[in-house]
Amino acid sequence: MPKGKTIHREKPKERFSYDPTRVLTKLEEYGRRILEEVKAGRNPYFDIPMRGLNNVYFDKERRVIRMGDKLSRRYFLNVAHTRKFMQTLLLMAYVKRLVSERKHASLREAYYANKHTIPGTKENTFEDQRESDPIIEDLERMLGVLREEMHLTADRRGYIYGDIVIRDGEDEFNASKLGMGGWAVPGTVEHLQFSEINVDYALVVETAAMADRLIEERFAQKQNALIIATQGQASRGVRRLIHRLHYEEGLPIIVFTDGDPYGWYIYSTIKQGSINLAYLSDKLATPEAKFVGMTMDDIERYGLKNVTEKLKGIPPNKKGGPTGDYKRIMEEMEYPWFQNREWQRQFKMALKMGVRIEQQALANKSLEFVAKKYLPEKINNGELLP
Repeated sequence: MPKGKTIHREKPKERFSYDPTRVLTKLEEYGRRILEEVKAGRNPYFDIPMRGLNNVYFDKERRVIRMGDKLSRRYFLNVAHTRKFMQTLLLMAYVKRLVSERKHASLREAYYANKHTIPGTKENTFEDQRESDPIIEDLERMLGVLREEMHLTADRRGYIYGDIVIRDGEDEFNASKLGMGGWAVPGTVEHLQFSEINVDYALVVETAAMADRLIEERFAQKQNALIIATQGQASRGVRRLIHRLHYEEGLPIIVFTDGDPYGWYIYSTIKQGSINLAYLSDKLATPEAKFVGMTMDDIERYGLKNVTEKLKGIPPNKKGGPTGDYKRIMEEMEYPWFQNREWQRQFKMALKMGVRIEQQALANKSLEFVAKKYLPEKINNGELLP
């Protein structure tokens, strides 16, 4: 964004339409193939894209973390595979029922609904949710769909506030007319429709306290912005909502986190995706997102030296280092998507200064400072990191 230029909505890049029949068709295709192999006396199997670092790479053209093409084959007639094969089929049948009946279940409910003792044995289908959750991830990779499209949801976290009209089933509401608390983002956002959007951009805020401050100062109304509070690391529902708002509605995405390795990682996962969910980057990541702060430059520029916090751990130039925050910063310096002059300069400044700066530190100037000066000044002048 050129310096001095105000933000303008972009043209929508795609339109998303949730189609439950797509999930059902994929499940039925797998089921039909397994049945045919059993009838033919063959050993049925599943091919599952492998998880982990050795099957993940950074796609420079698409600017997202992506999953490679390595597969793991899971056979039924293999002592080491049989239990997981059975669990996979159980959850596939459960998902088919959920989608067919248009019902949703939490990950915890999916575990309990499929846990039982196998007749004639003392063996349980699942002993712990730590067995069922990875199988659900396997299904996402096998089927190429979000677990939310399979009607499996996690706990909700995050909320939005701003002049946007959302249709959620039979309900339609404006997210700026629901009180100071805004609207809680559900675990699944696939079914949502955006009836009306009267904002110029979305500001993604790491902490609920800062989002609350901006709402109280009427930042959304004065700056024509949509506030999205992640409440820490952004949940899948929030990341998917951000992705949809950008690619379907053309909203520019600006991220506002603490100036520390954890805040920078939150930005990283929103922008490029994560290693654990590399197979979902095309649906969760938003490479065009920009970063407004906190930055190391803000400390000098806004006179915040007396409200910084020391980095935790041992610096790289000391015996036993680097550890803690220092080690994390040096790891982030190696990320391919942070290989540009501006981000490298930020990391080097953090290591040299040995400090971090929180969003709430801006209250040292005044409670209104962040909404009246800091954010409007930096955003309207296009002072954003890539």
